[in-house]
Amino acid sequence: MKEFYLGDIVETRKEHPCGNKTWEVIRLGADIKIKCLKCGRIVMLPRFKFEKSVKKIIKSNAPDTIAQE
Repeated sequence: MKEFYLGDIVETRKEHPCGNKTWEVIRLGADIKIKCLKCGRIVMLPRFKFEKSVKKIIKSNAPDTIAQE
């Protein structure tokens, strides 16, 4: 299972009707809300369907994993 974070930019397997494949993650939870980076359309998908539709993570917004003492 992949880890997703707010602000991640992902590429999907299928194109949006506007012809774009890149999306920004704007909400996480049981459902994931993504925004098309070309037309601005916002779509909400169940997590399992979103995870199947993602081809790759273009830009990850993961927090730094620096150990704090």
